[in-house]
Amino acid sequence: MFGKRFPAVLAACLSLGVMADEADIRKGMEAKLGTKVESVTKSGYMGLYEVYADGNVLYTDEKMTAIMVGAQLIDAKTMKNVTEERMKKLSAIKFSELPLERAIKQVKGDGRRVLATFEDPNCGYCKRLAKDLQKLDNVTVYTFLYPILSEDSVRKSRQIWCASDRAKAWSDWMVEGRALNGKEDCDVSAIARNQELGRRLNITGTPTIFFVDGERVPGAMPLARIEQKLNQAR
Repeated sequence: MFGKRFPAVLAACLSLGVMADEADIRKGMEAKLGTKVESVTKSGYMGLYEVYADGNVLYTDEKMTAIMVGAQLIDAKTMKNVTEERMKKLSAIKFSELPLERAIKQVKGDGRRVLATFEDPNCGYCKRLAKDLQKLDNVTVYTFLYPILSEDSVRKSRQIWCASDRAKAWSDWMVEGRALNGKEDCDVSAIARNQELGRRLNITGTPTIFFVDGERVPGAMPLARIEQKLNQAR
């Protein structure tokens, strides 16, 4: 009946079937989770579907009889962490779309290597990162003020943003521990816009690092690994 077009028609039918399955799972999972599901794909393992929602990877079967939360899917043949690799891809961003004009810019050496961070001035891990980044050379760091811990974090962010030398004010506080006593009466709308951007990007903790290839690294990251990633991304 389909003649020479049979392979193409069959492929289209199979594709539609997969899409329908994934659409049903997306709808069902959104109802169960009470949140938007960004994507649903077949994992390729044990008939499980990968569900990406709220910045997390979940797994479920085609009938959604069980939901695996916080699971790490490991390929038994290669011992590769499939979940980790998928998270790198799913949580990646387009670095070129970051509004760098709303970040504190620090340049060391020729500045050819680039990264961006979202940080809270009261975050202990952020202070550790700030000290580590001082040891890097030939790098440009864009720091987005992202106060999410307290109202005091918002106040400190405003003081840093309103300083005549933002990079120095940030370093004085985060690295040297010098008290902030600057004004807060400049245009601080960039901070609120950074908070909104962070919510859209599902940034739930600080620090969060982004490299130029779009990879996201939440939380602390060893300096040696940052060096390695900067060289790879460049």
